[in-house]
Amino acid sequence: AVKALTTLRNHWKKTTFGVCLLSWGGHWLYGKHCDNLLRRAACQEAQAFGNQLIPSSMPLKKATVFLNPAACKGKARNLFEKNAAPILHLSGLDVTVVKTDYEGQAKKLLELMENTDLIIIAGGDGTVQEVLQEFCPGLLRTIVRLRAVFSKIPIGFIPLGKTCTLSHTLYPESTNQVQHITNATLAILKGETVPLDVLQIKGAKEQPVFAVTGLRWGSYRDAEVKVSKYWYLGPLKTKAAHFFSTFKEWPQKHQAALMYLGPTERPPEEPEEKPPRPPLYVRLYRRLRLYWSSPPKEIPQDVTPENWEELKLSTIELSIATRNRQLDLTRTEDFMDICIEADTVSKGQFVNRGSQKMHDPHMCPEGSQYIQASRCILQLPEGTEGSFGIDNEEYEAMPVEVKLLPRKLRFFCDPKIREQMLHVAVQ
Repeated sequence: AVKALTTLRNHWKKTTFGVCLLSWGGHWLYGKHCDNLLRRAACQEAQAFGNQLIPSSMPLKKATVFLNPAACKGKARNLFEKNAAPILHLSGLDVTVVKTDYEGQAKKLLELMENTDLIIIAGGDGTVQEVLQEFCPGLLRTIVRLRAVFSKIPIGFIPLGKTCTLSHTLYPESTNQVQHITNATLAILKGETVPLDVLQIKGAKEQPVFAVTGLRWGSYRDAEVKVSKYWYLGPLKTKAAHFFSTFKEWPQKHQAALMYLGPTERPPEEPEEKPPRPPLYVRLYRRLRLYWSSPPKEIPQDVTPENWEELKLSTIELSIATRNRQLDLTRTEDFMDICIEADTVSKGQFVNRGSQKMHDPHMCPEGSQYIQASRCILQLPEGTEGSFGIDNEEYEAMPVEVKLLPRKLRFFCDPKIREQMLHVAVQ
């Protein structure tokens, strides 16, 4: 023993390296073991759903999974197959997986829509927007027969991408990726849903873009795009990107004109199950009785014009966001948040606030102008350069009309999160 200790002391560099390597290896193996325990527990919970008896006349529920294998730097497929797929199959769902990494998928998506009971989006923010872009133009605008179908099909979201904004709303926070994915998949099986708003963003000539988070335009977003270029600075890369951004013309001002309408009153919730349609002769009788008993039609009054507000603005950043991050299931008005940040911030404030916005991109700092609107038109000066960030995807900056589609889609969420939302609303 003494000889061994002497040898280790004489070769202290190798000893230190060996100890570090063994410690790291032990920690890595322990992490893998914990991940396997999480997967096993999730599969056992899913098995309970799969063991439930259903009538022989009732078909299996069909789930269509839209998987983006390119998400998370190409790791999404492996993450899905190891953590989410076993849970879905054990639950008794009839699962169809559609990969979103090739063109010409719209036709296939439409064919699947009428034969599915729930949709599952497996990827990040880009995957969510890609699926919405496929469905919303076809199903929410032109195909009337399928419009109601898609609006009522619940949607599940399995966070596999680099940025997964919706997961902060739908699921509990978790630093363990495996636990986060399994929790999201189990939430889909539990069946609790919440309604989410959608923004329709339309330029003069372009097809509309649909977003569940919002639009950003300004200096903070431009700096965030360049953060990855400073990867070699490690934890300082975010501050470096914003610091070097201040070398441009300062203060950075973005000029625009904004027209907007205020919040709209929320209509009462429609019942999920509609009563059966009465027979034809009953409907004919009702229509005839209504026709003969109705008074003569009055001359229609002039419709009150919409009360548009107009604003000239100069800002360092403008954001238009849904209320999906701060869901209130009992609010009586529907609106989106417009934040116009002051263009008088110092360079130090810009760098510090830029780091905060990496965690909460649509935060509205103190001193900003805050507007609640149901619809707005953003006019940019001719020759404006730069880009919008719409759900963390880049689009050319141009004049746009943004319209709120309130409670348009229903997403599965963790039952505890939904209970917290209702509890906060009651208080």
